[in-house]
Amino acid sequence: MKRLTQLIAGTVLLFGVGMLSAETPDVMEIVERANQASYYAGEDGRSEARMRIIDGRGREQVRQFTLLRRNGEDGRQDYLVVFSRPSDVRGTVFLVDKNPGGDDDRWLYLPGLDLVRRIAPGDKRTSFVGSHMYYEDVSGRHLEDDEHELIETTDEHYVIRSTPKDPGSVEFAAFNTWVDRETWLPMKAEYERDDGEIYRRMEVLEVEEIDGYPTGTRMRMDDLDEGGHTLVEFRFSRYDLGIPADVFSERSLRNPPRRWLQRD
Repeated sequence: MKRLTQLIAGTVLLFGVGMLSAETPDVMEIVERANQASYYAGEDGRSEARMRIIDGRGREQVRQFTLLRRNGEDGRQDYLVVFSRPSDVRGTVFLVDKNPGGDDDRWLYLPGLDLVRRIAPGDKRTSFVGSHMYYEDVSGRHLEDDEHELIETTDEHYVIRSTPKDPGSVEFAAFNTWVDRETWLPMKAEYERDDGEIYRRMEVLEVEEIDGYPTGTRMRMDDLDEGGHTLVEFRFSRYDLGIPADVFSERSLRNPPRRWLQRD
């Protein structure tokens, strides 16, 4: 009887461990699914955005733009961001050729100067048109640039700690991301310095299901050093529109594709 009890207890223990393992995905599965949900939903997508930039003294600026995205092979992506308001940035265009495993190609067209400027890889973590977002935030950070560790699992989130493989290439020492266990969307990210101080925070404030894809429709980026923040609201989002590849050519910097910028 004692032997039978031990056998049953051992079976229950093994079964429980197996269930726990099945419920907790590998850390790379989590970060890959989070990246997919956040940046790769559908084959392509279109969204209009309003960006309110508020500095530490409460002064506000507003930017409006339309974002087009198209997925390619092996994780490659193209982005086109065309600004419409206010008048001093109208016609400014940002183009990205995202290349996992290598450096992304980024261009910025400045209509006032009729100038196309290539954004160097080292500038990817600088301000995006005066906001608290970085150029890298628009198209996403490459997963292979960091070491990832699952540090906590709660009822609602997987908490991932990511540490850069090349610390000299970035201004942060590490960042923690809270990934929603149901939608796989990254709902919050906090960036730390070497001393552990959090100086930058991203939060998704609202999520809607659009064309079958959970989509963050309102997000906030905080600069905890200066006290300012940027609030971004996405509207009229659509997926799987069949946007052709030639929309994302350098020609579109000076001549944005009006057909794809107009909502149906």
